[in-house]
Amino acid sequence: MPPEALPHGAHDADPLVRHRRPSGEVNWTAVFLGFGGMVLGQFMAVLDIQIVAASLSQIQAGIGATADEISWVQTSYLLAEVVIIPLTAYLSKMWSTRTVYVWACGAFIVTSILTGFSTSIEMMILTRTLQGLAAGAMIPAAFATAMTVFPQERRVTANVVFGLVVTLAPTVGPTLGGHLTDALSWRWLFFINAPIGLVVMFLVSRYADFDRGDPRFGKGVDWLGLVLMTVALLSMQYVLEEGASEGWFDDELILGLTLLASVTGVSFILRQLSYRQPIVSLKPFQDRNFALGAVMNFVAGAGLFGGTFILPLFLGQVLRYNAAEVGTTMLVSGLVMFAMAPVAGRMVRALDARIPLVVGFGVTAYGIGLGSHVTADWGFWDFAVLQVFRGMGVMTAMIAASQLSVSTLPPSMMKDASGLVNLLRNVGGAVGMALLTTVLSHQTAVHLGDLSAAVTSASPAAQGMVEGLTGMMRERGMADPEGAANKALGMMLRREASVMGFADGFAFLALACAAAAVLGVLAKPAKAAPAGAGGH
Repeated sequence: MPPEALPHGAHDADPLVRHRRPSGEVNWTAVFLGFGGMVLGQFMAVLDIQIVAASLSQIQAGIGATADEISWVQTSYLLAEVVIIPLTAYLSKMWSTRTVYVWACGAFIVTSILTGFSTSIEMMILTRTLQGLAAGAMIPAAFATAMTVFPQERRVTANVVFGLVVTLAPTVGPTLGGHLTDALSWRWLFFINAPIGLVVMFLVSRYADFDRGDPRFGKGVDWLGLVLMTVALLSMQYVLEEGASEGWFDDELILGLTLLASVTGVSFILRQLSYRQPIVSLKPFQDRNFALGAVMNFVAGAGLFGGTFILPLFLGQVLRYNAAEVGTTMLVSGLVMFAMAPVAGRMVRALDARIPLVVGFGVTAYGIGLGSHVTADWGFWDFAVLQVFRGMGVMTAMIAASQLSVSTLPPSMMKDASGLVNLLRNVGGAVGMALLTTVLSHQTAVHLGDLSAAVTSASPAAQGMVEGLTGMMRERGMADPEGAANKALGMMLRREASVMGFADGFAFLALACAAAAVLGVLAKPAKAAPAGAGGH
């Protein structure tokens, strides 16, 4: 019998039944403690994606890795996380959300400690992969719980908390990681998870008893579907992570993995649509709002992770900011998101979800679009204005997109929907960063060619600049003033080309967000939840 037909088991009729007092009233303190434990664990899991970003050079020196190898400290974590996220819904139905979460958190603690003790790149890649598997199992649970346990009037508030975690964690990750490394050592980026993880395990095991698992899900597991999904996601994520640096389809491995991801991906979808007990239910996509919301979350992921990727890159590569200066500048968006969360929550609660969705993506597009005018003379306040608009827009769009995605879904689909939403957001981030890397590389080369072509002997302005630089080098006592002047001019051209390439990158990201704002109009208004739905 398909799991959907089971009269009772994985989905309890009342997820709050074990939190009701004899009088029938819900013990909301216990509910919030259990949910709070999940949120804290999710924050920790998402934070660990970016917490190493500012400390990669220290980690590289500590474990004796090469420049090419060190990127796998992040890549291995992301690969594992992407594979386990869509599988979590199935595991939760089989063993219960609390059981899966507690075991995942315990594994996260152990693998974090082992990662902190790593002495070689091979050991770190292995432990980071295992850590990513454990983290990925914790990420979807908070959103699924928020949408099934809380009554309709409390869901937006829970969604605001969820949105804060998703947006703040990657934003503050590099800043927190840099300061932690400076104060202690890079190993504490991982050791710090142990005490926090123990608190999470206690709260979840004690208070997060919201459902019961059904062992019948353990029979007839779609092993072929699991293999197809794993191969497709791993291949796709590797292509997105490494494609830009390898020249995309000029590289045989990238081309081969792209074909493999395409074939196994299509095969996986067909398998899930025909198998009696799919390991990842695709039924939520039958709902128009969820399908549109999935696209929105994909773009929101690109806007969130893409913005978090391109701005520090510009600050470090072009303006030569150190880690502390980058962290201080990036902190603006984190503070704005934190302040904007309750406002966005009220907007989503009071208005048709489509309105804050369109407004959120529109404001995000405007904020990121300001970066298309970036110059090498921009300072803290120029970037602060960009980040204020981006922070307000991303937070509003993220909460509205999550709310819209599940607004017309029944509670029985929430676990599957949560896994798919989180997967699409992460994949959107990976696609956004991969495309941005390609845009930056290509456009910088194009602009450098144009600028170099303009600097010819026939250009009086260029010749005047060379003569001025030559005179400056001669005054400084350079042995070859003309050679030094030409070298300095080349560096100036490369820097200007880089700035123009980054401007194009900001424009590309802004256009994607603007397109999402237009798509938001196609959603349909959410119907009021029936009495008793979602934990009433």
